[in-house]
Amino acid sequence: MASKFGLAGGIPERRVRPIWDAIDSRQFKNALKLLTSLLSKYPKSPYALALKALIHERMGKPDEALTVCLDAKELLYKDDSSLMDDLTLSTLQIVFQRLDHLDLATGCYAHACGRFPNNLELMMGLFNCYVREYSFVKQQQTAIKMYKLAGEERFLLWAVCSIQLQVLCDKSGEKLLLLAEGLLKKHIASHSMHEPEALMVYISLLEQQSKYKDALEVLSGNLGSLLVIEVDKLRIQGRLLARARDYNAAVDVYKKILELSPDDWECFLQYLGCLFEDDSMWKFFDDIDQIHPTKNIECKFSHLTEEMFDSRISSASELVQKLQRDTENSNLRGPHLAEIEIEKRKFLYGKKNDSELLKSLLQYFLKFGHLACYASDVEAFLHVLPPHKKAEFVGMLVENADSVSASATTVLGQTTTILKVQELTGNIFELPLGEIEASAVKLAKLYCQNLPLSKDLDPQESMFGEELLSLISNMLVQLYWRTRDFCYLAEAIMVLELGLSIRGHVWQYKILLLHIYSYIGALPLAFERYKALDVKNILTETVSHHILRQMLESPMWVDLNNLLQDYLKFMDDHLKESADLTFLAYRHRNYSKVIEFVLFKQRLQQSNQYEAARVEASLLQLKQNADSIEEEDRVLEDLKSGVQLVELSNEMGSRTLRFNEDMQTRPWWTPCPEKNYLLGSFEDFSYCPKENVNKDREENVRRAIQRKSLVPRMIYLSIQCSATALKESIETNGSGGDIKTCEELKSLLDEYTKTLESSFSDAVEKITEISQGARTFETLGSDLVDWLNFAVFWNAWSLNSQEHWNVLNLLFERLILDRIKSMGSSEMSSCYSDVQVLVQIITEPLAWHSLIIQACTRSSLPSGKKKKKAQHSDHLPSSPMSQAIKDSIHSLCSTVQEVSNWLVNQMNNPEDDQVERFLTTLKRNKGPGQVLEVLESFIATSEESEVGSRIFESLKTWSKADSARKTVTAQQRVLHEFHQICESKRKLLEKLKQQMSHV
Repeated sequence: MASKFGLAGGIPERRVRPIWDAIDSRQFKNALKLLTSLLSKYPKSPYALALKALIHERMGKPDEALTVCLDAKELLYKDDSSLMDDLTLSTLQIVFQRLDHLDLATGCYAHACGRFPNNLELMMGLFNCYVREYSFVKQQQTAIKMYKLAGEERFLLWAVCSIQLQVLCDKSGEKLLLLAEGLLKKHIASHSMHEPEALMVYISLLEQQSKYKDALEVLSGNLGSLLVIEVDKLRIQGRLLARARDYNAAVDVYKKILELSPDDWECFLQYLGCLFEDDSMWKFFDDIDQIHPTKNIECKFSHLTEEMFDSRISSASELVQKLQRDTENSNLRGPHLAEIEIEKRKFLYGKKNDSELLKSLLQYFLKFGHLACYASDVEAFLHVLPPHKKAEFVGMLVENADSVSASATTVLGQTTTILKVQELTGNIFELPLGEIEASAVKLAKLYCQNLPLSKDLDPQESMFGEELLSLISNMLVQLYWRTRDFCYLAEAIMVLELGLSIRGHVWQYKILLLHIYSYIGALPLAFERYKALDVKNILTETVSHHILRQMLESPMWVDLNNLLQDYLKFMDDHLKESADLTFLAYRHRNYSKVIEFVLFKQRLQQSNQYEAARVEASLLQLKQNADSIEEEDRVLEDLKSGVQLVELSNEMGSRTLRFNEDMQTRPWWTPCPEKNYLLGSFEDFSYCPKENVNKDREENVRRAIQRKSLVPRMIYLSIQCSATALKESIETNGSGGDIKTCEELKSLLDEYTKTLESSFSDAVEKITEISQGARTFETLGSDLVDWLNFAVFWNAWSLNSQEHWNVLNLLFERLILDRIKSMGSSEMSSCYSDVQVLVQIITEPLAWHSLIIQACTRSSLPSGKKKKKAQHSDHLPSSPMSQAIKDSIHSLCSTVQEVSNWLVNQMNNPEDDQVERFLTTLKRNKGPGQVLEVLESFIATSEESEVGSRIFESLKTWSKADSARKTVTAQQRVLHEFHQICESKRKLLEKLKQQMSHV
C-alpha cells in the first residue's frame, strides 16, 4: 500500500507518506500521532479515517477500528464524489477484511460503482471483493461489464473463469459453459486471441463439455501457434484424440512425444492406454491425487482377442526397444521401466510370463538398483505378483547384488534397495528372528564402513547410507513386536538419536523417533521431535497427523493447545487470504492457477482434520475447566451452548471430507493414526500395503467427528437438567424437570448411539450388562471412552434413577480398577496404552460426570453464602437422589485415588534407577544390544582424519546415557501432568463430598 500515494480525498501525498512509512515500520503510535494532526486539518476525509481504522486494527483494537471504518463509510455514502477514490476504498477493504466484514467492503465498492458506472479501476476493486467472497456469479457479471466497457480480452477471460468455477464448485448447470463458449467465439471472430493462457482456457472449456473434436480443430488452427513448445502442444493433442476415442491417431501422437521426451512416464502409460483402447486410464489421470498417489492402474483387456493383444503388445515392445537404443548412453529410467510395464500387462492378461516379469525387474535392478528411487519405481509392479513370487524376487536380488567389483556407493545403494523391497513386499515379516537380527548388525557395520564417504559433505547434504539407520530401527521395532523385549525399542531409540547427532536434518529419523517415543509414553520428546521437523504452511495440514492423535490422548494440555491453535491459525489465515493469490492470478492472466487456487482452498476447507481440530479445541477448553462449573458455564457460553457444533454434526453426513494427510511418511507399524500394529499380536498380523489400510478411514472419521460434536451440547443440557433435578426430587410439588431440555438431550443421545452403530435401547442394555459383568469391556472396542460418555449423559437424562447411578459407578470402578490391576508395577514403557485410556476416561467421561454432580450440588445449596449448616439441612431434606449422588462421589473419589496411587508409585522410582535399568537392558551377551555394540565400537576406534572433524565431534559428544535420561525424564513429566489432573479431580470430589454432607 505504501506505493499508492497521490491525492486521496484531497489530501496531498507529502502529508500521507510519513503515516504510511510509520505503518510499514510498525511504529503505530507515531503513525496515530501523525494521523491525529492530519485529521485536525481534514476532519471529514474518508481516507484519513480509513488510515486511522487501519492503525487501530494493527494495534489490536478491532472495535475502535470497526467504529472508525463505519464513520468513513458513512462519509463516503453522503459526501461529494471527489472523495470517493480507489485508494480510500482499498484501505477500507483491508481493514474490513481483517475484521471479518467483507460484506461491508463489497458494499462500499458496489456503491462507488453505482455512482461511477464507467470507472474501470473501481469495477476491478469490486471484482476483487467478489473474488474474496467466492461469489462466482457476481464475479462473472462484473467481469462482463468491464469487458463491455474496455473490450479487453483479459476481462472476458475473467468472466469465463468465473463461469467455469460456478460449474466446478457450485455444480451450476452446464448451460453456462455454452454461454462462455459463445462469448469466446464472438471475441475470437472480431479480435482473435493473443495469449497462450487464453487458448488453454478455451480448450479446457471445450473439454468440460466433451467437445474434443472442436478442441482439436482449435488446436490445429491458427490459434494453435500460440503454443510455442511442440511437446506441450502434442500432449494436449494426444489427450484430446484419446478422449475423442480416435485411438490410432492418439497412438501416433504419443509415439512422437516419446521420441522427443523418452523419459515421459505418464505419456508412455497414456500411449499404452490408447494402444489397448482402454478408456479406464483417464479415470486414473482425472482422479490423480498428489498427496495420495495410487500405485495401481486398472487395465482393461476383455474387449481384445488374444491375437489383437499380441499384435499390439509387440508394437509396444518394438517402440520400447527403439527408445532404449536411442537412450543407451544416458541414465534415463523411463524406457527401462516401460519394458517392465509391458511384461506386467502380459502377466495381467494371463500370459503366465511371471519369470519374464521377474527378469525385467532384475535387469532394472542391475542398472538402477543403487539408486534410492528403485523401490518406489517398482512398487506397483511388485503388487501384482503373488507372495511366493515376491519372495523369489527378493532372493534373486540378494544373489545378483554386486558386492565384489562394484564401488562402495553401489554396494551401499543396492543393499539399501534390497531391504526396502523386502519391506514393500512384506517379505521381511516372514524372516526368522535370528536372520533379522543378523541383517541389522550387518547394516550397522555397513553404515560404519561407509561413514568416511560423507566426511567432506555439507551438514545439509544427504549422507551416504543414511537410510540404513532407518532400516535398522524398523528391524529393531519388528524384533520388539515379535519378542515383546523392550530392549530392542531402547536400541532403536539409541540408533536414531545417534543418527540425528551426526546429521540433524534427517526428517525420517525424527518421524521414527516421534512414533517410538509416543508408543512408550515419552510424549514431551515426541513433541520435541515433531517441532524439530519445522512444520510450516501447508505441511501443517499434511504432517501434523504424526503427533495430533497422541497429544489428544495425553495429559500434555499446554502443548496440545499450542498444537491445535497453531494448526487452526494456519488454516483460518489461509482460508481468509487464499483469495489474494486468486486475484493475483487474475491480474497476471494465469487463468489455470485461478482454478487451481480456488479448488485447493475448497479442498482445505473440506479437510477432515480441520473439522476434527475445531471440535477438539472446544473439547479441550471444556476439559481444562471441568473442575469449576462457573468456568465451564463461561466456556459453554463462548461455544454458544454447543449449538453450532450440533449443526456441524448434523451436516457431517452430507459433507465431503478430504483426507490431506501424507500417510506415506508414517512408519510401517502405524500406517494411519487409528492403527498401531504394536498394540496387537504379531501372530494376528498380515501384511497390508498402506494404500489399502487407509481406504476405510473416511466413514470412521466422519462418525467420530459427528459424535464428538454432540458432546458440548450434551454437557450443557446435562447441566441444565441437573440444575433442578435434585431439588425437584425432594420437593413434593416438583414439576418433573425441564421437559424440553430432557427431550433434546434424549434426541442427541439417539444421534450419539447411531454414530456408535447402535440403537439407544441396545446401548443401554450393553453398558448395563458390562457393569454387571455379563459382558467384557473388550466388546466396546476402540470406542470405549465414547461408550462411557454415553453412559454419563444417559444418567444425566434420568438422574432420578438410582439404578442408573449404580450402573455408571460400576462402569467407572470396573474399567479403571481393572486397568490399574493389569498394569500392576509395570514400567511406563510397557503399559502406556493403558495410561492413555485412563487419561481419556478421567479427563472426559469422569470429568463430565463430575460437572453434572457439581450442577446438582450447586442447585441444592442455598443462595445466601452465610446461611448456617442447620438452616441448610432444613432447607432440603435428604432424598434417594441425594444419597445416589453421595454414593457416586464416594465411588469416584476412591477410584481416582487408586489412579493417583499408581502414578505416585511410578514417580517415586528414582530417576537414576530407571536410567540404569534402561541402560542395563542393552548390555547382554546376545539378543538386543548387538547393533549398538557395533556402533559404539566404531565410535571408540574412529579417527578424526577418517570421518572428518564434524562427524568426529558428533560421535564423541553423543551419549547413550543422555538419551536414556531424556527418555525417562519425558515419561516422568507425562506421569506428573496426569497426576496433577487426578489430584485436581480428587480435591474437587472431596469438596463436593463435604458440600453434600449437609444435604
